[in-house]
Amino acid sequence: MYGVNYRSRRGSSTCEVRSNMSAAADRPRVALTMGDVAGIGPEVIARAWSDPVLHRLCAPLVIGDPGVMRRAIALVGATAEVATISDPGEAEPHAERIPCLTPPALLKAGTLADVLAGRVDRRAGFAAHEFLNLAIDDALGGRIDAIVTLPLNKESLRLAGVRHPGHTEILAERCGVKEHAMMLFLASSKGEENGEQHTRGRPGLGVVHVTLHVALRQVFDLLTTDAVAEKIRLADRAMRPLTRGQAPRVAASSLNPHAGENGLFGDEEIRIIAPAVKRTRGEGIDVHGPFPNDTLYPKALAGAYDAVVAMYHDQGHIALKTAGFRRAVNVTLGLPIIRTSVAHGTAFDIAWKGLADPSSLIEAVRVAARLAAARYPTGSPP
Repeated sequence: MYGVNYRSRRGSSTCEVRSNMSAAADRPRVALTMGDVAGIGPEVIARAWSDPVLHRLCAPLVIGDPGVMRRAIALVGATAEVATISDPGEAEPHAERIPCLTPPALLKAGTLADVLAGRVDRRAGFAAHEFLNLAIDDALGGRIDAIVTLPLNKESLRLAGVRHPGHTEILAERCGVKEHAMMLFLASSKGEENGEQHTRGRPGLGVVHVTLHVALRQVFDLLTTDAVAEKIRLADRAMRPLTRGQAPRVAASSLNPHAGENGLFGDEEIRIIAPAVKRTRGEGIDVHGPFPNDTLYPKALAGAYDAVVAMYHDQGHIALKTAGFRRAVNVTLGLPIIRTSVAHGTAFDIAWKGLADPSSLIEAVRVAARLAAARYPTGSPP
């Protein structure tokens, strides 16, 4: 998953993913996609750009709308110049210069200046989709090392005619992969002192979801032994770069209260989850469970496990976001490219009011840089 020269087939073409770190002073070239321009994404980028940590971690560029970026810079009172570029190779980022790459379809469509803050808008959904697609293509083509996405709005996507509910599904289809998952990751600390990553101790906790953006009533139909086993494997592979090659400790959560109480409250643990644990343990993965969720997460957050495989969306999200909302990061697993994301949404209620917090973006970039370092061991991002 993280090897150099990983080749990915998309349609009939073959793309070689390669490192750009040598071209960026041994920092990975990371594209920040603007997300929905009616939300807080542009402001989050503007605030993060003045943070020296961002530039120690990577050589960033923005994929978005230059006019929107300039408005966000003015909103936060920054002085950085927004420079329009036509290729990631033209990016020369620093604290006072923001390279901004705009998808061709938006250059033709015109400005997004009249999209209202905090409103669902078809144009914003279309733009967010185009930002992401351009970033994916540049990552597959080896022109960038990683993508860090700002939030999009699912309703705006739908109005724009996009049938996928979110980033994860769009990424999987465009990259041509079937086995994929979203991992919510919470670092065990903020991970940086004087520009250096911590090298001792547990890296944090990752939560991988067997089912994701589906109605709760569908979970029971989608939960199979094969599906749980697949996510256990993805969790194991995903955490290895973060545990520096050591075997991650993985726990499978239960579906029912008290892990079903031996079938009293449901038998999915007996029929589905336990066989998946047994199968993958036989493959050499250090996996245990299924465990009741009310006791599993306190233990996992305290360091007993490196990853938890959750059965559905809220089961994992509530626990990790309660523990560290501002530091949580989304990571898409199973892709031939690196993608992380902030863990918050578009926050329409505070959009364009000068209230957005860039903490999650900095953490998402930090994780992307660590994954890039694992993929490209000759580079040495901070």
